[in-house]
Formats: sequence, C-alpha cells, structure tokens
Amino acid sequence: MRIDKYLWSVRYYKTRNQASVACKKGQVKVNDSVVKPSREVYIGDVILLRKNQINYKLRVNDIPPSRVGAKLVDIYRTDLTPKSEFEAQELLKYSKDYYRKKGTGRPTKKDRRSIENYKDEEE
Repeated sequence: MRIDKYLWSVRYYKTRNQASVACKKGQVKVNDSVVKPSREVYIGDVILLRKNQINYKLRVNDIPPSRVGAKLVDIYRTDLTPKSEFEAQELLKYSKDYYRKKGTGRPTKKDRRSIENYKDEEE
C-alpha cells in the first residue's frame, strides 16, 4: 500500500491529498529516509511523521483493506511516540496564553490611557 494511502486509512490525515502533500514536504520518513507519496509500506516499517509540531513514531502491524474506524486503528499500527512529545505540546499551549491574543493588534486609546495612568502613579 502507498504511504499516503496508509496514513489516510489509519486516520493521521483527513484526506489522502493532505497525506501526499506532507510526504512531498518531507514531513514523513519511513525507516529514517524521506519518502515520496508513492512509496510502498510493508509490515514492520517504522514511520516518522511530523504533524502539528509533534513527531509521531509508529510501526506498521498490518495493511488495512481501506480506511478504518477510529476504534480499529490500533490493529494496524503501534504508536511508539514518546510521551515527552505530547508534554511539549501542552507547554506550548500554556506559553501562548501569556501573550496578547492574536488579532487584537495595537493598543486602543483606552489601553494607552490606562498605561499612561499606571506610569503616572509610579512617579
């Protein structure tokens, strides 16, 4: 089975096109080598996959006949991703909370006045 079709069928990507684009960008490796979307996948291969700033690592247990349900995915692959990858993702979520929300732009007049009042109170 092709690597893009395999990643789609075990639900790592919503569409097969997204899987093939990820392969073309070099985000998918099979046995530590960057692959094209047409690369065949065999039982026992180890796939490294970068998605949403997480490096997933999985082993192919079996080849599915077509796209499988979420409950059946574990039959066809073994997830070898270390827990530290998911913990790093959680830390990124918390670090983004400290900054001004995206899209709020420059400070408003009210923000500027409150900053000036705060500075005046210090002096």
